[in-house]
Amino acid sequence: MPTVRIIARLDIKGPRVVKGIRFEGLRVVGDPNELAMNYYGQGADEIICIDTVASLYGRNSLKEIVGRAVREVFIPITVGGGIRSVDDARELLRIGADKIAVNTAAVNRPELITELAMAFGSQCVVVSIQAKRRSHGWEAYTDYGREHTGLDALEWAKRAEELGAGEILLSSVDMDGTGQGYDIELTRSVAEKAGIPVIASGGMGTPRHCLEAIRSKADAVAVASSIHHGKNGVNDIRAFLMNAGVSVRQWGQRSLS
Repeated sequence: MPTVRIIARLDIKGPRVVKGIRFEGLRVVGDPNELAMNYYGQGADEIICIDTVASLYGRNSLKEIVGRAVREVFIPITVGGGIRSVDDARELLRIGADKIAVNTAAVNRPELITELAMAFGSQCVVVSIQAKRRSHGWEAYTDYGREHTGLDALEWAKRAEELGAGEILLSSVDMDGTGQGYDIELTRSVAEKAGIPVIASGGMGTPRHCLEAIRSKADAVAVASSIHHGKNGVNDIRAFLMNAGVSVRQWGQRSLS
């Protein structure tokens, strides 16, 4: 089994991290740089920052936040929201982001994935898929779960791989913020359909949920509500997975000095 990553996810609106249930009812949970420092100190392997309203307002507002974070947080940072071009991505990478996540713009213009991969390498390109269950399978949504695409989430994941994506951030809108666990069937189905790493996101309530996602072929787990509200720490999740025999990076608690 490959080494599993534990990723802290920060959904950001304006200057604050927010969190809701099923992408709705967003409430402020804290300052993004303070939370990023906290999760870095707990041993998170990566951080994902998503601008929740970037597509709605036609811009990404995370430049200042990312610029501050990279001076104190020395783990990979993925930035998503409102990225429409190679130039948009280049600016965020110049500031210090390590990877770029795209959703709405990639659905509207799939060739963007190839353009980004050619410019920066597939390892830098994450395609974010916000999936909702329907009568048969799952549909991919955009605009932070607000807009239908008509795309089958599994087929879109496969196409994203073919276009050059290096990773998929798979968010279950149905499970997001519920604390009831990841959508295991969705995770397994996408992981089996696409041949690139899948980050399971949406629904983590206990460390066991992370284990279930990993056993369903997720290569990484993104955690948000559970750690924001102090129900679990990143180090708790890591210890649980290690005790279950999962290969994780044994960084543990680190000094921030």
